[in-house]
Amino acid sequence: MTSRAVRDVAVVVPAGGIGRRLGHRTPKQLLKLGPTTILALTVGHFLRHPAIGNVIVAAPRAYLARTRQALSALRGPARLEVVAGGAERQESVWLGMQAAPDSAAVLVVHDAVRPFITRALIDRVIAAARASGGAVCALPIADTVKRVRDGVVETTIDRSALWAVQTPQAFRAPLLREAHEKARRDAFVGTDESMLVERLGHPVIVVRGLPENMKITTADDLGRARAKR
Repeated sequence: MTSRAVRDVAVVVPAGGIGRRLGHRTPKQLLKLGPTTILALTVGHFLRHPAIGNVIVAAPRAYLARTRQALSALRGPARLEVVAGGAERQESVWLGMQAAPDSAAVLVVHDAVRPFITRALIDRVIAAARASGGAVCALPIADTVKRVRDGVVETTIDRSALWAVQTPQAFRAPLLREAHEKARRDAFVGTDESMLVERLGHPVIVVRGLPENMKITTADDLGRARAKR
């Protein structure tokens, strides 16, 4: 007789952006990839995961109804909730975290517009967070990187220690809550959750990400994503 899976992970999907860089009036997460939306493809991966009990989507307040409609056909063991997000990504994550149950041992944050995540990568990031407290996925930077000022190269940066960070990012729930609370007290805005946890002096483990785990930000990104579907 197999034991029932413990669903002690909650996922926050910040989807509060409008996506002006994409050139559409519709928020980018609500654009279609094939027969469904980018957001629905993203959220579906987490709803079906055996360790995840709750998925919270933080959407633009003006698009709450459309977001709920876009997700209405999804089915999975996890509980799905849509809440109003904030003006900034960090605020959307904070608001989404407030809807996560106190019983969640691990909190995962994943970009709404990274729909090509895999179950294996989710597993690795969650496992690393359980073991160490915090984990991100990332890829080593292959291109030459230069610091440029006013259109002129200042220097070439050693890329051997540089990695491009993706999501999902996962943390033990008390640690991520503490990191966000400190950032709010300090009026500090970071670019991702790892940056907030780093401010506490806590190490964050890096799990190798996936080249296909792209973030759809520009019209070119959208074209490549649609070609993959």
